[in-house]
Amino acid sequence: MNILIINTGSSSIKYQLVHMPSESVLCSGMVDRIGLENAKLKYVKEDYEVHESLQVPSHRKGLQQVIEMLLDPVNGAISNANEINVVGHRVVHGGTAFSETTEITAEVKDKIAALSKLAPLHNPHNLEGILIAEELFPNAKQVAVFDTAFHQTIPLKSRKYAIPNELYDDHGIQLYGFHGTSHKYVTEKAIRFLNKKTTKIISIHLGNGCSITAVQNGQSIDHSLGFAPSNGLIMGSRSGDIDHSMIFYLVESLGYSLTEVNELLNKKSGMLGLTGYSDLREIQAKANEGDTQCQLALEMNAYRIKKYIGAYSAAMNGLDALIFTAGIGENSGYLRELVCSEMDFFGIEMDIEKNNQKSSEFREIQKESSRVKILVIPTNEELEIAKQSFQLLNS
Repeated sequence: MNILIINTGSSSIKYQLVHMPSESVLCSGMVDRIGLENAKLKYVKEDYEVHESLQVPSHRKGLQQVIEMLLDPVNGAISNANEINVVGHRVVHGGTAFSETTEITAEVKDKIAALSKLAPLHNPHNLEGILIAEELFPNAKQVAVFDTAFHQTIPLKSRKYAIPNELYDDHGIQLYGFHGTSHKYVTEKAIRFLNKKTTKIISIHLGNGCSITAVQNGQSIDHSLGFAPSNGLIMGSRSGDIDHSMIFYLVESLGYSLTEVNELLNKKSGMLGLTGYSDLREIQAKANEGDTQCQLALEMNAYRIKKYIGAYSAAMNGLDALIFTAGIGENSGYLRELVCSEMDFFGIEMDIEKNNQKSSEFREIQKESSRVKILVIPTNEELEIAKQSFQLLNS
């Protein structure tokens, strides 16, 4: 069975064509920096690779570029669309409607669209990917894997907000959690590596969107993103945690509309608001050149992560391993070092030389004396989506 995985993020599209159940990857790649100048296209098939800079103004254009590469008569992975049996889609917000992997129907699409108000940077792009895939692969089954599903195990004491009960009971206002496919994949890898009966793990997913999860014995017990994927850690263009009274001040005293506040906090804040750049690679380069705003933004980013590490270590009464994953977590030794510095109280001691080594493999970067394992684990949300899609259709 050939399963095409489409993972549409807020500014990127990752994709893989996976043969199941062998889990062999026929091709993979991504379109990065969508909507920014000099977007990047990557396509990898065996010993053939394409790396291009081009204009990709929208996710629709990005997906069209991906399909063109897949069907290329010389270097494509398939000769016609009917060779795709299943298209698996990452969908960020499943609300209370979806707690597990689901085959896509008209009703499912309507619910994903309705949930867009809770994940405005993601669900619309996820749905667009579904609609385009239906057009291009009309004979393939379409499957949705929800970011929120992994966090169904979060206990009520962590899930509920301290607001009137009817808002939880009648309207489902609660902590849902996100990046679940990624956190599930990397923590399962860590648990196998630790080879312990009980485990206490903190998984840090750092990309354009960021989140941190406390995972005890393989189950998510707390998570930094909540009702929508906007709070918690500092992100590319999202503010993360703020004092919510600031919203009332912006509206009542500074004349902002609620639409403008939403735009401000989701699309104009975070690292973009602090530095003028949303891409951490640019921010890090500017910081190295002496840009004080970029230096401060990176320090703020690391400080926020440190606070969550402390909180989740307390919640689990211990810590066995710290995981860094996703684009920034896997590639930015600079930010990993900022996060892990002066954390020896928690048993976190980084080996700077190991941290600075470039690698795309699972690796340990702690000192021998460190009580806590510091692991860099490349995430593979696409393979996890393929596995869950295959299990659904063969159950």
